[in-house]
Amino acid sequence: MAQKTAKAADGIKPVGIIKNLSDSALLDVVQRQTFRYFWDFGHPVSGLARERSNKSFDYGDEVVTTGGSGFGIMAMIAADHRKFITHEQSVDRMVKIVDFLFKADAYHGVFPHWLNGETGKTIRFGRKDDGGDLVETAYLLQGLICAKQYYTADTPKERRIRDVISWIWGEVEWNWYTRDGRDNLYWHWSPNNGWAMNFPIRGFNECLITYILAASADRYPVSADVYHRGWAQSDFFKNGHTYYGYKLPLGFPYGGPLFFSQYSFLGLNPKGLKDRYADYWEQNLNHTLINHAYCVDNPKKFKGYGENSWGLTASDNYEGYNAHSPDNDLGVITPTAALSAFPYTPEYSMKALRHFYYDLGDKIWGEYGFTDAFSESHDWYAKSYLAIDQGPIVVMIENYRSGLLWKLFMSAPEVQNGLKKLDFQSPAIAKK
Repeated sequence: MAQKTAKAADGIKPVGIIKNLSDSALLDVVQRQTFRYFWDFGHPVSGLARERSNKSFDYGDEVVTTGGSGFGIMAMIAADHRKFITHEQSVDRMVKIVDFLFKADAYHGVFPHWLNGETGKTIRFGRKDDGGDLVETAYLLQGLICAKQYYTADTPKERRIRDVISWIWGEVEWNWYTRDGRDNLYWHWSPNNGWAMNFPIRGFNECLITYILAASADRYPVSADVYHRGWAQSDFFKNGHTYYGYKLPLGFPYGGPLFFSQYSFLGLNPKGLKDRYADYWEQNLNHTLINHAYCVDNPKKFKGYGENSWGLTASDNYEGYNAHSPDNDLGVITPTAALSAFPYTPEYSMKALRHFYYDLGDKIWGEYGFTDAFSESHDWYAKSYLAIDQGPIVVMIENYRSGLLWKLFMSAPEVQNGLKKLDFQSPAIAKK
């Protein structure tokens, strides 16, 4: 069961299934209720996002997730824009968040995967994963950069938000995470274990945003060579094969789990985004279409798959947790996969949304939106919610509706400089 926290006076009231909603009204309901995960269930001291809503895996009440909090910040901006909360409420929560992060543990400016939401101290993610997590930090910064571009009023609180974010951004030593100047970024570093995890970040996967931000930094940037010789030189970077009639420029066979086309692109706008390796709209659209086509084809004949019920990505399942994809298909549909694909496949995503909401209904619809996953073949329906799955639903639906988070992130001068440095093309890059 979800942990119960003291009901905030400014909480958002959850709703059950409401009949005969228009598409627009249904999107409002889903965005608002999913946002409750970050608003009503957010940590009361730090304001950051809890890792998950249940107690499995022995997580304690105080665990907050840095990457999921970045997604939550972006969700809060969308909620402010939609007037689910007042602007003053979002400003106050954002001040609480940045003031907490200002004092929290960091390692050469890089936050750990998990923090104690009360004290700001590191909670280790694994036996040797007790230091900086560069990818989770990139997701957090993606949200913070959007916040810096959104909270622009000349007031003490909004100036405070911008000033602290600028300080946090400037303190990240991206070049440290090249491990003594190698042509690669490394995911982890710990003062206790050094580089023992030895995990170079190479594409194509969910980590593109990490390289773009590393190239965008003013104080401790990495060179373009790190992107071209590290990220773009792995055995699973280029693809070029066709699946179900859709050509996939980059990545694993069938594209891998759908979060690859979502996490980095909550702020990074793939429309018109190109470099020497790919057109990222084509990449993400075709990745999504392949995932959808595979679920319609349903070669393993799982119950509940079809044109209205699709979407394979990382989530909880009846065995624990797994990164579901066409070549790792366990019969588990994860609602965030189709719903966070709204910008790419709005018609298919709306069919899935209506099926999840009206047909499956209370089996998966609850106080924080849709629960994490379900498997009709195993008669299993998750009770849990995860920050990294709830956040992209709110954010990507908003990008589909208004482009809000894409506009904010792509307008940041540092992001534009980083994209230029890596030879990206985008309509959002200002011409000089």
